[in-house]
Amino acid sequence: MEFRNSKEVPVSALELLLQAASLIPILYYVLGSLFVLVVFLYNFLEFHFVRDLLHGFRGDPVSLTFNSFSEIYEGVVSKCRILHGRYLATPWLSSPHFQTAFLNFFGRPPFFSYRRQLFHTPDGGTVALDWLMHSDVTRGASHMNTTISKDDKTPILVVIPGLTSDSASSYIKHLVFVMASHGWNVVVSNHRGLGGISITSDWFYNAGWTEDIRKVIEYLHHEYPDAPLFAVGTSIGANILVKYLGEDGENTPIAGAVAICSPWDLLICDRFISRRLVQKFYDRALTIGLQGYAELHQNVYSRLGNWEGIKKSRSVRDFDNYATCLIGKFETVDTYYRRCSSASLVGYVSVPLLCISSLDDPVCTREAIPWDECRANKNIVLATTRHGGHLAFFEGVTAKRLWWVRAVDEFLSVLYDSPFMHKQKKAQCLGMHIPQESSIDQGPYVNVLQDGMVTAAGNEQTVNMVEESFADPVVHFKQEEMVLGTEQQLERESKTDSIHDNAQSSEQDKMSDSDVKCNDDKTVPVERSIDKLSRQNRKSMWLLAYVAIMTTWPLVGATLLIVFRKKIKNILPATWLRK
Repeated sequence: MEFRNSKEVPVSALELLLQAASLIPILYYVLGSLFVLVVFLYNFLEFHFVRDLLHGFRGDPVSLTFNSFSEIYEGVVSKCRILHGRYLATPWLSSPHFQTAFLNFFGRPPFFSYRRQLFHTPDGGTVALDWLMHSDVTRGASHMNTTISKDDKTPILVVIPGLTSDSASSYIKHLVFVMASHGWNVVVSNHRGLGGISITSDWFYNAGWTEDIRKVIEYLHHEYPDAPLFAVGTSIGANILVKYLGEDGENTPIAGAVAICSPWDLLICDRFISRRLVQKFYDRALTIGLQGYAELHQNVYSRLGNWEGIKKSRSVRDFDNYATCLIGKFETVDTYYRRCSSASLVGYVSVPLLCISSLDDPVCTREAIPWDECRANKNIVLATTRHGGHLAFFEGVTAKRLWWVRAVDEFLSVLYDSPFMHKQKKAQCLGMHIPQESSIDQGPYVNVLQDGMVTAAGNEQTVNMVEESFADPVVHFKQEEMVLGTEQQLERESKTDSIHDNAQSSEQDKMSDSDVKCNDDKTVPVERSIDKLSRQNRKSMWLLAYVAIMTTWPLVGATLLIVFRKKIKNILPATWLRK
């Protein structure tokens, strides 16, 4: 042991450690700090380059979830090579955050020009329809002025963009160009107030606003009755699309659809996006986009919403609180999220639907994916990938292609050539239109499906019978809406041990024969399910009675023995009584 002076004072271990540390070159500290920083960022940004390298850059197989009796899978998806293959992200974009950021800031979209068509809704709103025809891609700009004839049988693809996105977004252009190049006429249905169009009514779009897409699809079906209609929704547009398909059920002219990176459950996604630090960046970015959208229409927002609150919003939830809820007449933000989520309507989708989601989506979490509901519906096939980010799915070394665009192209092409395309029923009864004047949810409610399954639903739903007349189909479209004198309210309540279905109908004498038939078609499955549940309940009651008798018999037998001991003393042997 070394000693500092004659008084033999020992040198402390800390001082010896500091002396040893001072002998290490500063370069080593810098390299060590960089290594720790790289490891931290690698995990923080969820890179998977090393994993891809160890697996030989083979990618991960696409996971498919579907009903075992699904004809859509057997007849369509089973023939899709891409969905049965693997997805490998671009190596230098091997992070969901890098993929998502690269898509929004760069994206590398193809260059082309749309044809614009203005569509006017019954409430005075204006929707911009941007078209890219197959002839525009194959014949060039000289044929840009040609129009679609009413008897044209070329399939039409309707595209619904995501939140604050429009036809100019990179991922929308990727999809539109590929589909138009492969023989489709594609139309992008921009949300109100987007695509350079001003707000012309007091209604704005939101995450559950299905009225605009319903009117657009009805118009397209009316104008081009021989052309099959297909639809693709992305992000919030996917939620709107699935919600619309669930609301209208069989009575939709859509022959097939695809939902890309849907949030499914807005309440779960709201909790997720404010949970971690990296997700809060997305929350803030989306809020800035919504505030920019509000500034474009400040004159309307300042009149209908809380403009000071909108400017001070720091999250999507704040914006929805000060703007969406006030304009859409939702009492609370949670009420808006619950009523506008599409997850509760998955069971009602009646058209072939392919859903594509990434498990590392930094915006729409995997926790919100309705796995069981998708598996229970024979019309739905859910495809999930391990990586891909939000709407990105870049592939190849140059990152010029989006994997999900190729998957959509193959699925819709196979579906178009198959006999499994959905055909609209002749009975013109619209599905369950959720009213905009919402009320606070009082408790959990359920819907009983035809196969006896029980799924969550909203508080109350209103069915409106609507007829429309269309005119001036080329540039501006004017519609007149006639609401028939029929209103139904269907309220379903769920309790612990019983299910009560109460249906109320009014003004039945004004209903037409087709309306009555539609209502009967809706109530028959419910009555069958109630009968099935009643039979199961009767069996359960007998089983519970048996269990109750067997479990309480020792106590009941002992009590009866004490009470009637004197009466049975002369009947039973004394030795048995002593026991």
